[in-house]
Amino acid sequence: MKKGKTAQLKYLDVAPRKVRLVANTLRGMSVNEAQARLMLRPQRSTQGLLKLLRSAIANVKDKGQMDISSLVISEIYVDEGPILKRIMPRAQGRATPIHKVLSHVSITLTPGSVVSNRFEIIPKKKDKKVAKQSKKTIKQVSKEDVGKEKAKPQKSSAITKLFNRKSIEK
Repeated sequence: MKKGKTAQLKYLDVAPRKVRLVANTLRGMSVNEAQARLMLRPQRSTQGLLKLLRSAIANVKDKGQMDISSLVISEIYVDEGPILKRIMPRAQGRATPIHKVLSHVSITLTPGSVVSNRFEIIPKKKDKKVAKQSKKTIKQVSKEDVGKEKAKPQKSSAITKLFNRKSIEK
């Protein structure tokens, strides 16, 4: 793997689980597109990630080794930081613990091409019945087949009777 420029953000005051939701969408994206997406997202962790991304871009500019327009986010990791332990007073002299989890985020930028179609949608396989019905044309379906409905066997249990009741009309 190519070596890239790395930047780190420590002690971000958002839980890692929430930061990973945003960070996983940025992996493999170009720097310009990632900045635009981060500015439009409503999550609280986006401000910290945007600041980190801009810091990484500034590091690359200072060194002058890579072209900024071709940079891609190759790696982004979110690790758990320290836990701040607080308490909330409750009734009868008790206390409930509150754990404020902090995050450490690291990002690596490398020159390269953008990964397209990262999330490919795989079509579901058609059922045999659906495939057979799609082969039939309107001309092949007879008038007798249109009027017939297949009777479904009904279960005789209290639950099905409950949900099969008709509403009372006034």
